[in-house]
Amino acid sequence: MKTTSVLSKETLALGQRAMTALLGVDALYRKESADGDGLAVVNLDLERRYAPDSFSGYADAARCFEELRTDARRLPEADRRIYFDALCHSTLAFITWRRTGLPFVEQIRDFLHVAAEPAPADELAGLQNEMGALLSRMGYTGDLRSQCAAWEEKNRVPAEQVPAVLEGLLDEAWRRTEERVIRIPRPKSDGMHVVPVSGVPFNARCNYLSRRIELNVDPVLTRPGLKHLAVHEGYPGHYLQFTLRSTMAESGEASADVLLSIVNSASSSIFEGIGDSGITMLDWMESDDDRVQALMNVYRAGIGTEAAWRFHALGWPAQKVADALAERSLVGGDGWVANRVKFIQSPSRAVLIWSYWWGERVVTKAWSRVGAYRRDTFLPFLYGRMHSNASIELFE
Repeated sequence: MKTTSVLSKETLALGQRAMTALLGVDALYRKESADGDGLAVVNLDLERRYAPDSFSGYADAARCFEELRTDARRLPEADRRIYFDALCHSTLAFITWRRTGLPFVEQIRDFLHVAAEPAPADELAGLQNEMGALLSRMGYTGDLRSQCAAWEEKNRVPAEQVPAVLEGLLDEAWRRTEERVIRIPRPKSDGMHVVPVSGVPFNARCNYLSRRIELNVDPVLTRPGLKHLAVHEGYPGHYLQFTLRSTMAESGEASADVLLSIVNSASSSIFEGIGDSGITMLDWMESDDDRVQALMNVYRAGIGTEAAWRFHALGWPAQKVADALAERSLVGGDGWVANRVKFIQSPSRAVLIWSYWWGERVVTKAWSRVGAYRRDTFLPFLYGRMHSNASIELFE
């Protein structure tokens, strides 16, 4: 795997400072909140080579990130200047939220650096029209809800077969990743295994340190949907992200900050976007069923932002939000609605749903722009550096 360029010693040093400072904020947050996942939801530094900065409080932490932000402006690499500035902005906003509170609109804007509004109604209507037209060409009749119900029933995987089907799709995703994207620097035995769960506020979660994909079996699950989860949580999604980050940090090709996965930060959209772009990266869009699923993924991300906006910005009660989401959702059943409502009710995760709306479009655009002949240099840029929506555009 070729690297785009060797990171400067200044960037490597600032990455290490960012790593310990983020761990310090994470320690403050865990101490004063009931959030067991914390700010740093994954720490790949298993040997604990990097100790958290010992901050006396959030004001002390804020001073540290102001200094980091100033120093980041002098980094030689343009994409690193952009990214570390955004990371500091996000973390300072997070600190403000914990110290004095931060309005929901400003959380979206300042944590994730995206437009502080729900997915536009015309875009969601356009997605519905695209799905309807495609399903009609496939022979499904009636209104869109009827078409989607029939499509879901045709592609539904019985609950008892779900783990085995997903395991098989993970096997194929691993093979295609090595064939079409990059050689995975671990034996296949190191890969992910499926663990069914219920009553959780997510569709699936990559528990990388335990090598488990925790799959919510409450929603109705289809084979195209499981295929999406295989690439998103597994390969070339989150498993590959964490694996390459670890190996590149160990070799000195990546700065230490890649060892952390930070929630509600400048990197959130790209983190989720790599997972959601997996089907495109693997060239695995095999059928119209896959195309329906791809449109549905974007649509459901969009109506998720609608639900979060209604709950937090407009003050709708949870049941009213759930009813509206059930009316808008086209597949997944009550189980999908229930886990989305639980997701957006978490104060520390509510804005994260915007990362799904923005991530895929940003990463797929970058992947398509680069072209096949430059991907051997783009891949370490994509996986070996933390990115914001802006910094990923600076690949040359």
